[in-house]
Amino acid sequence: MDAPVPLILAALLAAAALVAPTPRARAAGMVGALVLAPVILGWHIAGSDQLRPLRDHPALAVALAALGLVALAALAVLFDRRPTWLPIAAAAALPFRVPIASGGSTANLLLPLYLVVAAGALAYAVPRLAGRERAEGGRARAGVVEWALAAYLVLYAAQAWGSIDFGHALENVVFFYVPFALLFALVSRVAWTPRLARVCLGVLAVLALALVGVGFVEYATRHLFLNPKVIASNQLGSYFRVNSLFFDPNIYGRFLALVMVLLSAWMLWARRRVEVAGAVALLAVLWAGLVLTFSQSSFTALLLGLALLGALRWSVRWALGLSAAGLAVAIAIVMVAPGAVHLDLGSSRSADKATSGRYALVRGGVRLFESARVIGHGSGSFPREYRRAEHVSAERSTSASHTIPVTIAAEQGVVGLAAYLLLLGAALGRLFWRARRVPERAAVAVAFTALVAHTMMYAAFLEDPLTWTLLGVGTALALWPAPGRRAPAPGDAAAPAEPAPARA
Repeated sequence: MDAPVPLILAALLAAAALVAPTPRARAAGMVGALVLAPVILGWHIAGSDQLRPLRDHPALAVALAALGLVALAALAVLFDRRPTWLPIAAAAALPFRVPIASGGSTANLLLPLYLVVAAGALAYAVPRLAGRERAEGGRARAGVVEWALAAYLVLYAAQAWGSIDFGHALENVVFFYVPFALLFALVSRVAWTPRLARVCLGVLAVLALALVGVGFVEYATRHLFLNPKVIASNQLGSYFRVNSLFFDPNIYGRFLALVMVLLSAWMLWARRRVEVAGAVALLAVLWAGLVLTFSQSSFTALLLGLALLGALRWSVRWALGLSAAGLAVAIAIVMVAPGAVHLDLGSSRSADKATSGRYALVRGGVRLFESARVIGHGSGSFPREYRRAEHVSAERSTSASHTIPVTIAAEQGVVGLAAYLLLLGAALGRLFWRARRVPERAAVAVAFTALVAHTMMYAAFLEDPLTWTLLGVGTALALWPAPGRRAPAPGDAAAPAEPAPARA
C-alpha cells in the first residue's frame, strides 16, 4: 500500500483525536486511527520475511491474535474503571522496544506501549461512542499546541507523497506519530494529582535503576544484548559503550538524563531530608549508568536541564552567569588545547571526528535543504537522499542528520520547518507559563526542554514517546492553579482531584 491517501487519512483521524471539538468526535478519530494504522502497516509488510512464520502457521497467527485481543480488552476495562492507571502503565512501558523487521529494515517498536495506548483509546472511545458520558480532564477546546501537533502530523503524511523513501515515512507515521498522538490525547485528559505524578516518577526511577543494572552487567562482562553496530564499534574503539535494553546508547542516555532531571526537580523542592538523601543516592547510581553510555548529547541535555532547574528554583541571573562561565571555560579549552578534544580547528575532517560524524551530516543536510528549499525532498527521505547526494555507501548511511531542524528542513523544506518551529514555540510557551509557581510544571517543562536539546545533537523528536508524554502531562498540569489561586471551576475545565502543593 505505497499510496499516500490511506496514510493521510490515518493522519487526519489522529489529528481529529487531538483537535475535534467534542468528546464523541475525538473518540471517533481515535477508533478510526486505531483501526486504519494497523491495516496500512499490515498491507505494507505483508510480504516481508518477518511474517513468514505466521503465514506458514495460520493457527499460530489466530492464537496470537486472540491472545492479543484478550489482553487488549482486559486492559481497556481496567483503564475504564481506573483511568489513573493508564499513565502509570504508559510510564512502565516507555523504555521497552522490540526489534521488528519491516520493509527491508529493522524498526525498534514499543509494542508494550502500543498495547497500553490501544487499550486506553478503547477505554476512552467506547463509552463516548455509545452515548455514555464520562468525566475527563484536559482543556475544553484544543489550543495552539494541539493544532500545531495535528498540522505537523498531517503535513508529514502529505509530504510523503513525493518522497524517495515512502516506506520510511509510512513507518514513521504508523509506528510513531499516530499512536503517540493518541497517547498525548489520553495523557493530557487524565485528572493528574500530586500523588499520581509521584507514582509515575517512582515507576520511571525504578525502571531507570533496573536498566542501569543491566548496563553495569554489560560493562562488567563486555557483552551487549542488542545492536550489532555498537558491538562492532566497541571491539574497535578505545572505550566500551553500553546500551542496556535499548538499541541505541544515545536513546538509553536520553532516558537516563530525563529521569535524572525529574528526580533533581523532586530533590530541589523536597521538604524532608530523607527525600533529599534518597534522591541524591538515586542520582549517583543513574549518573554512573549515564557515564557508561559515553553519550555526549545526553550529558549536554542533563547539564542544560540542571541549569534551567537552578534558574526556576533560585535565580535566573545566577544560572545564566554560571552557565556562561562554564561555556567560556569549554571554549577556552578548545581554543588553547584543541588536541584535548581531538579537534583540529582548521580541518573539517577533524571536526567531523570530534562530533562523531555529526558535522558531515549537518553539512550534507544543509546542502539538501538548499536544493529543495520550499517543500523539501519528502518525508522520510533523508537517508537515501543524503547517500545519493554525498556519494556514500549504504554502510555509512544514517536515519537522520542528528540535528532535528536540519533533518526537517532537508525533508520538508521551509513549510515543514515553519510547522516545527510553531509547534516548538507553542509547546515551550505552554509548559513554561508560570512554571516557577508549581514545581510539577517546572519539572516537566525542564525535562521537555532537555529532550529538545538532545534532539539538536541526535535524532528522534516526535518519534520519541517521551516527547508526546511530557507534552501531554505538561498540558494537564497547565490547568493546575498556582498556590493561593482559585482552582478551575467545573465549567472552565476539568479541575484536578486535589490542589497541587509546592513540591515536585
